[in-house]
Amino acid sequence: MRATRLSAEERRATTVDTVIDMAAEQNPSDITTAAIAERMGLTHGALFRHFPSKDAILQAVLSWVAERLLARVDRAAEGATSSMAALEAMFMAHVDFVAERPGVPRMLFGELQRPVDTLPRKMVQTLMGRYGERLRSLLEAGKASGELDPGLDVEAAILLFIGTIQGLVIQAMVAGDVGRIRRDAQRVFSIYRRGISGGGQ
Repeated sequence: MRATRLSAEERRATTVDTVIDMAAEQNPSDITTAAIAERMGLTHGALFRHFPSKDAILQAVLSWVAERLLARVDRAAEGATSSMAALEAMFMAHVDFVAERPGVPRMLFGELQRPVDTLPRKMVQTLMGRYGERLRSLLEAGKASGELDPGLDVEAAILLFIGTIQGLVIQAMVAGDVGRIRRDAQRVFSIYRRGISGGGQ
């Protein structure tokens, strides 16, 4: 389908996909609106009819990421039979999401490095907060049921869960091998599991 035939909503969705793809190939901060328009086969003016600025595009991308990532981990945890199983399902779902869209973590890391509190940066912080709430609920439920160590530091466990995924992403970036994220995920989670179970499981 030619870009000119897309509806406004489809054009916005295509722009989001394009930016995520471009972020996987280059430093996200170097992506210009002119480059986005060229990649999409649009004029600069046509792109600006849907997004008034680069920050508006970035906000649309981050909204899309937050919605899709949280929906993905929620679906993964729904069918789990225990808190630990839900945590593992969330971990693997998150890893799969990143492996499918390597431009996403590059954009998130890029926003968090900005020295000022921009709206996109605040959106990343909000996403992390919402994600943390889901983990906190599962970890507290696991403690209450006796499945997890009753003395578990929940806040530290949240930091470690998220930080472990971030570490996998960074290692894959250093190696230039996105597939490494999936290959290493199960082994890494098994160590996390033992650490929070308190029972040497």
